[in-house]
Amino acid sequence: MNLFYQPGLADGHLYLDADESRHCLKVLRKRAGDVIRVTDGQGTFYDAIITGADPGRCTLAIQNAETAAAKPYSIHVAVSPTKNADRIEWFVEKAVEVGIDTITLLDCENTERTFIKTDRLAKVAISAMKQSLKATLPVINPLTKLTDLIKNAPAQTTRFIAYVDFSNPLHLKDLAQPNKDYLVLIGPEGDFSPEELALTLTHNFQKVSLGHERLRTETAALIATHTLSLLNL
Repeated sequence: MNLFYQPGLADGHLYLDADESRHCLKVLRKRAGDVIRVTDGQGTFYDAIITGADPGRCTLAIQNAETAAAKPYSIHVAVSPTKNADRIEWFVEKAVEVGIDTITLLDCENTERTFIKTDRLAKVAISAMKQSLKATLPVINPLTKLTDLIKNAPAQTTRFIAYVDFSNPLHLKDLAQPNKDYLVLIGPEGDFSPEELALTLTHNFQKVSLGHERLRTETAALIATHTLSLLNL
């Protein structure tokens, strides 16, 4: 099954954009009258008939709409951007496939990269959403200072900070409980500073381990996502 993306379907935008139209008609050889599967990225799948096979703007008529089942939990990972942009793109792709809900790019004292193209990350996320046949596109927040993230985090969020401290025996998988809204902080290659760690602990973050191995930033972020996803199976 192939899945297409049109965020404005519920508002009457009954067409695919140019890239989606070309892929649908030129690559997959769909024709007028064929039925395709489309998502708005907001939790709904649509079965749509192609009414106009224009590679620049493929028009549609909705046959059926199906709302995907809502999850009783959410996963928000705030991760410091890696110096190599490809590595953070890799994380976004894999995390969307695994089932993340929100990604925030985190600005810390030791953050190596302070500029990243969120529009590029959005395209990676859309591709991963379609590939994994999901109806909801995760939110990707731009670079945000740690202090601002802490200040604006909802009070009911279950909060964790992954910190490289091999004396810490408490693993994320043991501390997290199912059916919660999670926020996990993943620091840069130089990790969080002692002052940043202290700040998070005063705001009800729990320090957790992700295992005995020393992990790259993007690997740690993915493991946190996967751990919480598995917990809620």
